Amino acid sequence: MGRAGILDANSRVELIEGELIDMAPIGSLHASVVAVLSMLFVRQVGDAALVWTQNPISVPPDSEPQPDISLLRPSRDGYRSSLPTADDVLLLVEVADTTLQYDRMVKLALYAGHGIREVWIVNLPDRVLEMYREPENGAYRMKLERVATDIASPLAISAVRVDLSEMLSG
Repeated sequence: MGRAGILDANSRVELIEGELIDMAPIGSLHASVVAVLSMLFVRQVGDAALVWTQNPISVPPDSEPQPDISLLRPSRDGYRSSLPTADDVLLLVEVADTTLQYDRMVKLALYAGHGIREVWIVNLPDRVLEMYREPENGAYRMKLERVATDIASPLAISAVRVDLSEMLSG
């Protein structure tokens, strides 16, 4: 679409259920949390997963959300030949400040509807990590909350331990 002149090179959009959705600008707190989480994941996952930061996931037939971070099953070609799909996602993370309601209502339903096993929403306004697990019929059956004094681990790679004080204190 950029080549066709529909979008310019600086447009921040993602494809959700056939619609181009403007993405909110990234502020310094959001950017910092994404950077800290990416660094923590890269250090801890080793060869168990690929850390995929602010890149699209293919959710057929008509969505390509761009979560802040995804931990993906390793791929021989690093997903050069095709984008990862919901089956490749071990953990998906959305960092939310101004997009909190959109992430909870629209994106969470999209992820659950495609069977993404675990989604974390880093709720910056309330300084809480919302952990969603067990997708069923377009919703998550389990929601857990963690605060800055807690440690969180994804189900798929339980050896990964995220000290939430690095993201939620302040």
